[in-house]
Amino acid sequence: MPTLAVNIDHVATIRQARLATFPDPLKAALVAEEAGAHGIIAHLREDRRHINDNDVERIAKETSTLFHLEMAATDEMRKIARRVKPYSVCLVPEKRKELTTEGGLAVAGRVKHFKDYVGPLQDDGIKISLFIEASSEQIDAAAEIGVEYVEIHTGHYADAEDYESRKRELEKIFVGIGYAQDLGLKVNVGHGLDYDNILSFSKIPAINEYSIGFSIIAEAVFTGLKPAVARMAALVADFSA
Repeated sequence: MPTLAVNIDHVATIRQARLATFPDPLKAALVAEEAGAHGIIAHLREDRRHINDNDVERIAKETSTLFHLEMAATDEMRKIARRVKPYSVCLVPEKRKELTTEGGLAVAGRVKHFKDYVGPLQDDGIKISLFIEASSEQIDAAAEIGVEYVEIHTGHYADAEDYESRKRELEKIFVGIGYAQDLGLKVNVGHGLDYDNILSFSKIPAINEYSIGFSIIAEAVFTGLKPAVARMAALVADFSA
C-alpha cells in the first residue's frame, strides 16, 4: 500500500524570505501528520537556505510518523544524521546555485565510496535511500551499495512540455521502477509531482511512497495545509484500491 511523505522545506522557504521565526516547519509537519501524511521530509542543505539544524532536531523529536532526512553525502551531514537518527536518510545531489534538486545522484562507478559512506548510518539503524534517475546503471549500483530504498526522480516527467515527451519520460520511470523492484529494492518516487500528474502512477503496483512537497504547500496557500495534505493523501490511498 503506497503512502504519502510530505516535504515541508517550502514552509521554511517562506520563513527565510523574511528571516522570521514563522511559519514553523515543525507545526507544518504536525498538521501534515494529522491530515494523513505517513512521513515527513526535510532537506538540510549545506547552505541552510530553508531548513536549519534546529528544525531537524525538533522534527526528529516531536513528530510521530517517519522522519526522512534528505541530505548531501558529506561528512557534516552524516554527523548530523547520526546524532538526530531519522527513520531514513535520502542522499541527494546538491548544487549551491540550483533552485531545487535538478536530477538524480550519480552512484554508478562510485559504489565503494557510497558503500563506505552509508555503512555507519546503517550501523545506527537508519534506513538509506538514494535519489536516482530511472536508469538500469544507477539502479544496479544502488543495489550493489546495499541500500534498502531508491527514490526514482520524476522531475523530467513533471517538467516535460508536450505529450510525447511526457509519455517517453513516464515509460522510463515505469521500466526503472519494475527493474528496481526485481532487484529487491523498495521504490519511492518524487520530484515535481502534483495533484494532476500523479494520476499517471495510479496503476503502478508496489510503489512504496510518494514524496511530495511544493505542490502541496502551493495548494495550501488557497485551501489551508490540512485540506491540501488530505487531498493528496486521499489520491495516494486510492492507488491501492
